[in-house]
Amino acid sequence: MREIRIAASVIERADGKIALVRKRGTSAFMQPGGKLEPGEAAIDAVVREVKEELGLHLEGPLEPLGRFSATAANEPGSQVFADIFWCRCDEEPVVQAEIEELRWIDPNAPGDLVLAPLTRDHILPALLRRRQG
Repeated sequence: MREIRIAASVIERADGKIALVRKRGTSAFMQPGGKLEPGEAAIDAVVREVKEELGLHLEGPLEPLGRFSATAANEPGSQVFADIFWCRCDEEPVVQAEIEELRWIDPNAPGDLVLAPLTRDHILPALLRRRQG
């Protein structure tokens, strides 16, 4: 199985909703982020990817939410290994690059969206645990 190393962000706005994105030609929603470039630190990768995908400049505190792995949503036969960072951001994102759609969801009730395994099985539960203190 192929291993993919990524960094992604849980971008939360003041009302507690978080941003999920869907890449062009795919069906699963996931956190903004992407693959690390050779020699790139995870935190630098997430800042770069969020700027490329949503035009946001993540400057505020980026808090590590955890390191998780799951079956890749969009690359069959691959496993993603992800460093996830949480941040508050009230700037309005602009969908660009390979992103086709952005949705703000309540992590307690994501609705009927198709969620990437990493988001569904690891990131949302970690975020809810973080909120419980």
